[in-house]
Amino acid sequence: MNTTTISENLAHSRSYAVGAGRLSWVDLAFAVLLALGAGYATARFSAFMDVYELTILWCCVPSIVFLGWLWPALRVYLIGVAALALLGISAYQGSLARAEEAFLLKYFLSSQSAILWMCAFFAIASAAYWVGLFARGATALWMGSVLTWSASVMGLTGLLVRWYESYLISPDIGYIPVSNLYEVFILFTLVTALFYLFYERRYQTRTLGGFVSIIIVAAVGFLLWYSATRSAHEIQPLVPALQSWWMKIHVPANFIGYGTFSIAAMVGFAYLIKVKADAQSIWSLAPLFILGVLLCAEPLVFRRSGLPDYWAFYFGISAVFVGGIIAMRRRIAEVLPSLEVLDDVMYRAIAIGFAFFTVATILGALWAAEAWGTYWQWDPKETWALIVWLNYAAWLHLRMVKGLRGHFAAYWSLIGLLITGFAFLGVNMFLSGLHSYGQL
Repeated sequence: MNTTTISENLAHSRSYAVGAGRLSWVDLAFAVLLALGAGYATARFSAFMDVYELTILWCCVPSIVFLGWLWPALRVYLIGVAALALLGISAYQGSLARAEEAFLLKYFLSSQSAILWMCAFFAIASAAYWVGLFARGATALWMGSVLTWSASVMGLTGLLVRWYESYLISPDIGYIPVSNLYEVFILFTLVTALFYLFYERRYQTRTLGGFVSIIIVAAVGFLLWYSATRSAHEIQPLVPALQSWWMKIHVPANFIGYGTFSIAAMVGFAYLIKVKADAQSIWSLAPLFILGVLLCAEPLVFRRSGLPDYWAFYFGISAVFVGGIIAMRRRIAEVLPSLEVLDDVMYRAIAIGFAFFTVATILGALWAAEAWGTYWQWDPKETWALIVWLNYAAWLHLRMVKGLRGHFAAYWSLIGLLITGFAFLGVNMFLSGLHSYGQL
């Protein structure tokens, strides 16, 4: 890719960030549609919402309008999700028993069916992206993008229907589905996929899809294992600590951070593959392979939670896959975006993630003050959240002050994912504390 093309791509990404310019009738129609939807939700379900939840609902309207103007594809996505979710909800006819009786619910639009479709679409999308990378086929890459969109539609539809299902069990049980590991893993895959799709459109390249899909498929693997061994898909009443409106804003903000940090790490991996495409010495590739294997080995800690053979098999396949990527690095590097584009995506993903993770940490402190009477208690989860925050604060500081780029920045982003992964899951498994309700 020559210098002119690189400049054009970066210029396009900057111009894309300011949306389409003036508001059109489509923007206004979308805003009216959202306002009508919020109005209906207020009229229909206000009895189940307090003033804080109503405030969150109405604040979402201008926020989504702005995001839809910035990224027009999001409007189509949300309208499609709303249509499918309403279709699924109407198919219940007020009875949860219809989940096993109605064809549409049983095979497509009950929460569990929709989420299983999401898992399948994400897995096939990953395969399509990698076929496109190795075969240099635009059609396969396009299919990867379409399947990622499809998976994201089914995932969010599943969460919305699950929300309704919780109220069908009992109005006292009903809650927004972001309260346990099963639900937040779905949220994580959706956030990661949607942010990736935004960058895919912004930078006009689909060749990063294979790398980002690695982390999404890993999450899908955990989701399926966790559901099979813990019956995690079953809706249970919330523990008292989670019966708070703070959860509705703290958890999504947190997982925007986790999702974008994961994208940055995978883009950092792609950056190192491109940089080391012509490396001859096995020792120069060793750090990259070791980091990749460490990321693959992290799930082996689930041995203490059961099904060791599953995770041993996962580790073996993943380690071979990482080795294969490194072995085929020249062929992959030829179709990857320029180093400048990769560096820009990595930086923007970390910057966005850091902003949302900062907000989530502040919200978590406020929630803690309400629930436990103090903003900070050095609980293991709080401590590791601070470590994650300091890690990315240091990365961004060095980027802005010292111009951090290149190998070091990419390796750091990969190490950052190890730290974030432990804060997300490792603390839940190995350390106890006030957040022990999240243990595996």
